Amino acid sequence: MSAPVRIERDGEVAVVTVDNPPVNALSHAVRAALLAAIEELDADAAVRAIVLIGAGRNFIAGADVREFDAPPREPMLPGVLARLEACGKPVVAALAGPTLGGGAEAALACHFRCAAADLQLGFPEVNLGLLPGAGGTVRLPRLAGWQPALEMMTSGKPVGRDAAIGHGIVDRPADGELRATAVEWARDLASRGVAPRRVRELPLPPSRPALFEEFLLSLPEAARRLPAPPRIVEALAAAAMLPFDAAQARARTLFFECLNSQESRALRHLFFAERGAQPDRALARPVAQAGVLGSGTMGAGIAIALATGGIGVTLVDAKAEALAAGLGRVHSAIEGAARKGRISAQAASAARERVQGAAALEAVAACDLVIEAVYENMAVKQEVFAKLGALCRPDSVLATNTSTLDVDAIAAASGRAADVVGMHFFSPANVMRLVEIVRGRESSRPALATAHAVARRIGKVAVTVGNCFGFVGNRMLYAYGREKEFMLLEGATPERIDRALVEFGMAMGPNAVGDLAGLDVGWQVRREWAGKPDDPRFYRISDRLAELGRYGQKTGRGFYRYGAPGGQREPDPEVEMLIRDEAARLGVAQREIGDEEIVGRCIFALVNEGAAILEEGIAASPADIDVIWCNGYGFPRHRGGPMFHADAVGLPKVLAAIRRFAADHGERWWTPAALLVTLAERESGFGAWQAARAEAAGRAT
Repeated sequence: MSAPVRIERDGEVAVVTVDNPPVNALSHAVRAALLAAIEELDADAAVRAIVLIGAGRNFIAGADVREFDAPPREPMLPGVLARLEACGKPVVAALAGPTLGGGAEAALACHFRCAAADLQLGFPEVNLGLLPGAGGTVRLPRLAGWQPALEMMTSGKPVGRDAAIGHGIVDRPADGELRATAVEWARDLASRGVAPRRVRELPLPPSRPALFEEFLLSLPEAARRLPAPPRIVEALAAAAMLPFDAAQARARTLFFECLNSQESRALRHLFFAERGAQPDRALARPVAQAGVLGSGTMGAGIAIALATGGIGVTLVDAKAEALAAGLGRVHSAIEGAARKGRISAQAASAARERVQGAAALEAVAACDLVIEAVYENMAVKQEVFAKLGALCRPDSVLATNTSTLDVDAIAAASGRAADVVGMHFFSPANVMRLVEIVRGRESSRPALATAHAVARRIGKVAVTVGNCFGFVGNRMLYAYGREKEFMLLEGATPERIDRALVEFGMAMGPNAVGDLAGLDVGWQVRREWAGKPDDPRFYRISDRLAELGRYGQKTGRGFYRYGAPGGQREPDPEVEMLIRDEAARLGVAQREIGDEEIVGRCIFALVNEGAAILEEGIAASPADIDVIWCNGYGFPRHRGGPMFHADAVGLPKVLAAIRRFAADHGERWWTPAALLVTLAERESGFGAWQAARAEAAGRAT
């Protein structure tokens, strides 16, 4: 293995390169080697200036998150950066690409900073429930001021080179070759005898005592309830009031408070879960051109995601008017992304040019990947795949975007089931990060690897799941929604249910989500569902509203009423009357239902269904379920996903609650999954179960 830090001399300038693939994370080995390099060069009389640079495409992308759950090992990053800053010779940081977290703090500890055009500098620690604990909170405001420091650290969003220069973080651009520019600058600094400019010695900008409290109150209430954002503000306030070393010590204390919080553990769990095992990339087939069948909301969204991800798209719709509307949605969304600065004007132009429309299915014959996004009807999809099987190249991958239908039945119609997978995008497909890659009974490894590779290329989180009704996400959604529908009949109002679950942390309540997605969508699925439960209460209120043409926001009325389609929602007395009438017709007695019961029944229904899915092998791991629910269904990330949350609550408590619900509401819907019972009786958890399985698999290998 190569050294994680190497030294090269270019005359009187020493170049220190951090080389720890893939992103130059500040692992223990890197910290130790960097400290040794600085001490060696500071003592070398032949060296008059130093350049710190990262190997590959970026400077340093942050700390090694894998070490956060291990005992601390010296040298710790704050000490390494303090020694770097104390160096008696000018140190120039040559910044490029992702320069994040501990990497950004390392840049601030250098004396001067130049940057390539692709710099993305930021402090994303808040996304792991943490704060910058290696000097960022005391150094950044001395360069950028209080407001940029507060905003960058509480949002976690990086800034580009121009913004970093504007904030005073970066001193100059490097428009030529980065290393050569940095070395030339360092040599000039040495020749002119320029002393190190230590950020810790710079004056603090003026501040008001109320500034920090006002900023904290401006944050969303949900953010204020989490450990990290208030502590970030507190650390910056300490930087304003205390000497440098005392303020940094306070920030370090706050960092460890965050590190030990349940919320940070949950966020770190998701960090690793989202980067879990992937299919062998070597098996993936190259995809330069994709076909998308259906130009409605979903098809257009998939086309946008593919085109902005660098893949050519043929968007097919037999109806000329629908195709024109779909292409219009594609172009509008791409232009909107450019206006908002999410992509450059050049990238937007290239993305638009990648999308072509076609009326005939034959237009996708030469495509490497074809994604079907037509009407959610088995007969329609089978007809489409029968044609695709004969029409498309033998090495092309055929994917269905079905959200609930049997992928094996669709694949069989193609006559080439090995080439067929599910690619279940979530709406809007150009925004939502999740794609469930559905493994059919005969789906080949290359087909699955290709679907995964495409999803990752276009910036999605891809999770492989098995084939059953609803796969993982929607199957669990029906358990969650089942309980909220039953509680509507039992007396909880739509707004009471939504408020309780939003307070728990869900991005939206289930009734508001139904109105947003369109109640007609689920209604159509349930009409197609051959195995739909025969309980007359099952989704009765949602179905009744859809029967009345109350589809939600798009019609101005659903569970709520809206001043205009898509406008502000408000409770609707007509819905409350409809619910009372349906409850009376079905013989359901109404009562007061508290928030604790609402949350318990909905969330533990998710957990129980998730345990059954694990038993059946539909999901490979509890972590996969957590990724699906946090990225596709708005489950609160700070709770880590339903299965991680269940472990945090304790499976014995979860099982006791489920048995209580079974006694109160019937065993048909509340029979505990066998895996949940086994783990609860062992006083174990889903995480420990998965770790044991992984260890056993490793021994077998």
